[in-house]
Amino acid sequence: MLPWRSVAGNVALALEHHKLTRTEREARIAEVLGLCGLTDFADALPKQLSGGMRQRVGIARAIAVRPAVMLMDEPLSALDAQTRELLMEDLVAIWARERTTTLYVTHNLNEAVRLADKVVVLSRRPGRIKRIVEISVPVADRARPEHAALLKGMHDELWSLIKAEAQVAEREIQDA
Repeated sequence: MLPWRSVAGNVALALEHHKLTRTEREARIAEVLGLCGLTDFADALPKQLSGGMRQRVGIARAIAVRPAVMLMDEPLSALDAQTRELLMEDLVAIWARERTTTLYVTHNLNEAVRLADKVVVLSRRPGRIKRIVEISVPVADRARPEHAALLKGMHDELWSLIKAEAQVAEREIQDA
């Protein structure tokens, strides 16, 4: 984020090279600020925002241009657990509304099971596809108690695919 621009100004940055009228641009900014829960913070500067709010601005800026594909690399990794949970709920709602294909990179298995339709498990060096795990429960239903056991099983399956390599990586760090 540019520290001298407001939240709305940072979102506007993504739209500056798009052929939109001022009215269209302002409407799109208002739309994505609302979608990301930022309407009341439109005039705030980045230094006035929490880490979670700054992540929301980044998401708003990304979806403002209506991308065909959104690439997200560990977008929640620097956030506390409560903020991460809230943002995961927001991402589910945003993706349901915007219908944007998203490639979401994470090392957090809970995030993967909570957000993904498919989880692509990669090996360590070199990164090769080990397995693609389909998450059969619709994203909107994953918080329902009747799906807890199935989702826990998927989490455990993912962990079993990476556990040995994670142990090797841990030993390498300890030996270094």
